[in-house]
Amino acid sequence: MSVEGSTITSRIKNLLRSPSIKLRRSKPGNKREDIGSKVTLEKVLGITVSGGRGLACDPRTGLVAYPAGCVVVLFNPRKNKQHHILNSSRKTITALAFSPDGKYLVTGESGHMPAVRVWDVAERTQVAELQEHKYGVACVAFSPSAKYIVSVGYQHDMIVNVWSWKKNIVVAANKVSSKVTAVSFSEDCSYFVTAGNRHIKFWYLDDSKTSKVNATVPLLGRSGLLGELRNNFFADVACGRGKKADSTFCITSSGLLCEFNEKRLLDKWVELRTTVANCISVNHDYIFCGCADGTVRIFNPLNLHFVTTLPKPHFLGTDIASVTEARYRRGGWKAAKVPSF
Repeated sequence: MSVEGSTITSRIKNLLRSPSIKLRRSKPGNKREDIGSKVTLEKVLGITVSGGRGLACDPRTGLVAYPAGCVVVLFNPRKNKQHHILNSSRKTITALAFSPDGKYLVTGESGHMPAVRVWDVAERTQVAELQEHKYGVACVAFSPSAKYIVSVGYQHDMIVNVWSWKKNIVVAANKVSSKVTAVSFSEDCSYFVTAGNRHIKFWYLDDSKTSKVNATVPLLGRSGLLGELRNNFFADVACGRGKKADSTFCITSSGLLCEFNEKRLLDKWVELRTTVANCISVNHDYIFCGCADGTVRIFNPLNLHFVTTLPKPHFLGTDIASVTEARYRRGGWKAAKVPSF
């Protein structure tokens, strides 16, 4: 028995001397290294965009911003490189927009007591946090002067806020009962327009009041005159630029490009010849309409005349050197047929 006992004791001693056990031991007084300091986010695969409100591009640098859960991906297409902004609240980001100079990015989020956050793009750090919504932020936008930020809540929030974000105060607000999916500022910053389900509304900012009064003032809103198109879902909106600064352009999900004149009247519209229209972008010379299946149609803002349809990018694995036509259709590469408008 004594021999067996000594054998068991020696085995236990040998086991305690093994390297695997030594690695598990921690000397008293030594602190464990924080694994978070060693782990960095290298690349994000995927995107959680539900509309144009979740995709933004800095026109100065070409930097593209989009959400992936609680992360904002800053993608440089020229270098094919990502940088990331991590939302410390871990709430899902629902909307974002660049400031006109590209220095800042504003984000909205969903969840209980969501915040509107402003980020320094170069440093990728948060510089402001604005809390006034209860359920979620549907869309956000900087004013052309970057002095104000507009945030529109989810339908249950029933509120639209105008923030003086550097002072962290709401300067103007009002209720909105419709489902809103997009917002756009006029070129002179005197008003902005919201779009949504059976909803186009013009909101007017009186800068003389909002600058002097410390309290929140009522935001003056006037509905667009929709006429026979009143039952449409207006998916996106963009205020005109240059010679068409008094006009407002929007698209319906059913595939109509509409123009409102300076009196808020839906003056004219054209068909996009698509099953679904998703987003719109306007500059001095063109109107770009994002449609189903990656189709982008271009129109002239002066008269809504059709200009062209952009060619689609090639499929992955395609030998570009062997391709001479612009678009791919079932059965091979063929010349694109442009619909007549």
